[in-house]
Amino acid sequence: MAVNASVGPPLRVPVGHDPQRWSTFHSEKTLVVAARTVTSTVRVLESLPALLRNDSRVTVVFAYDPTSAFNDGVLDLLSDAGCRIMPWSQLSTITPDLIVTASENVDVPEGDCPVLVLPHGIGFQKRVPDSRASGTRLSGAVPDSVLETGRAWIAVSHPDQEEQLLAAYPKADGRTLLIGDPCFDELSASLPDAASFKRSLGVADGQRLVVLSSTWGPTSLLGRDPELPARVLAELPCDEYRVAAVVHPNVWSAHGSWQIRSVLAGALEAGLLLMPTVHAWRSALVAADTVIGDHGSVTLYGAALGKPVLLAAFGDDAVQGTAIARLGRAAPRLDLRGDLHRQVDSAIADHVPERYAEISQAAFVRTGQASARLRTAVYRLLELPEPGSAPPRARTLPRPATPTATVTSWTVESTATPGEGGQWTVAVRRRPAAVADARGEGPDAYLHLACDEEEQDHQLTESASVLLCRSPAPTTVSALRWIRNTLSRFPGCRLAATAPGRGCFLVGLDDGRIVEATITGPAVDPGLPAAVVYTCLRAGLPLDDVFVTLRIGGVREEDIGLRLRNFLPDTADPQR
Repeated sequence: MAVNASVGPPLRVPVGHDPQRWSTFHSEKTLVVAARTVTSTVRVLESLPALLRNDSRVTVVFAYDPTSAFNDGVLDLLSDAGCRIMPWSQLSTITPDLIVTASENVDVPEGDCPVLVLPHGIGFQKRVPDSRASGTRLSGAVPDSVLETGRAWIAVSHPDQEEQLLAAYPKADGRTLLIGDPCFDELSASLPDAASFKRSLGVADGQRLVVLSSTWGPTSLLGRDPELPARVLAELPCDEYRVAAVVHPNVWSAHGSWQIRSVLAGALEAGLLLMPTVHAWRSALVAADTVIGDHGSVTLYGAALGKPVLLAAFGDDAVQGTAIARLGRAAPRLDLRGDLHRQVDSAIADHVPERYAEISQAAFVRTGQASARLRTAVYRLLELPEPGSAPPRARTLPRPATPTATVTSWTVESTATPGEGGQWTVAVRRRPAAVADARGEGPDAYLHLACDEEEQDHQLTESASVLLCRSPAPTTVSALRWIRNTLSRFPGCRLAATAPGRGCFLVGLDDGRIVEATITGPAVDPGLPAAVVYTCLRAGLPLDDVFVTLRIGGVREEDIGLRLRNFLPDTADPQR
């Protein structure tokens, strides 16, 4: 697979030169990180900074090994992180004191320095194609050829993993280090910040975040059902739910971002938050209200964090006796042909955080201590005393950047029911039109298509009953002008709505009337008051000097005041 050449060639170390001649920091040891795949390189990048803080005694060099089928993106990742990179072929020109990798398939160079192999997932829980033979191998397990050197040390997060490894690879006897899982420690430490993580991801108060997690390969969630993200978005009302997808880096590397976005095009148009392949998945998992996943490590991390889990796929390449295999027996399966909305609601409502506690205990020990134990192991292998600073603790994750996911058209279902005191309640549920299935109106429900003016599919805008301008209008005059122009351009449109001020909306009717809708609660977009006016029209309810309760799915209720306004032509002043 071709390497992305945009980064430029890897750094070449001058042969025959003493590195200290060119250094500002006069280090005592050289640590080489073997960078082979995005997955394995990310795991080392996430672990090392806490270990080597404030210590100039160790020089770190990243050696790029291009031999993996999943090498695409590694150079971009290292360049973005500001790493010093050298080609794997030049590793013999320096004398490393320790090689650290999270890829078990690295060809260890000649020499006597130790090699520390970190896990890039949770234990040895999956069988994957063997690049050196025609069959499969245990993912994460160091081959005998490396173990025979007597230089390899394998970090594990649980004693059961050591027993499993020894059963398959007897030569690993005495070569394991019980470290724990630094990634799980950071996830656990960040749980108290879940609400702020949700806000950073653009999830509004009252909305639930559903995270879809797919490992790689034909038995993964996306391998089995690449249309599932679109169907989930089609069934979950978008005012009540946001949906994010965490896709294994090997999928990105093997297929490229263009192909992934092409396959998920409908879901992306419907508002799917496609998490960046590096780092950001952790924040999404912390923020998740439920996880729909498969037999990948992300799903197991979610269960161990106490999240509700639904399994949409579960491959037979999962290894029996592992924690993920136990999750496969314990977690409910998603009925792909059933009501996805009901299943997600039930998974959240029926869940107790301790449901998967025993499975978590079978995957992780020494929780909260992994970074400290890993630092001790690294410095022992480097034959350096640990820094005098306090041992590293699990830190909370950085706040995620908000992914871009803008929905510009909706199918809107609404009902009107009388309440006490004669005040009507209008219940509104919106679903993205890009993926919404064809459904007709029920006996007591109204259905319409609403589009933002930025919708690029002109067939949708020409079919819409309601057109919206979600950008605030600078003045009432400009808002009225936009309404008139929009209704003139689209003669099939019944309503046009915009907002000239916070909490104030103008909804123009195709018969020339203007309804002013006011709301005092949290901000909403013009599509919701427009849906109220549309429903009142269909139900034959008054539009002047009335209050209507807007029920936004199961999220919240707000009172909206409606009154007819008769504006003078080309002014913002109502006629007296």
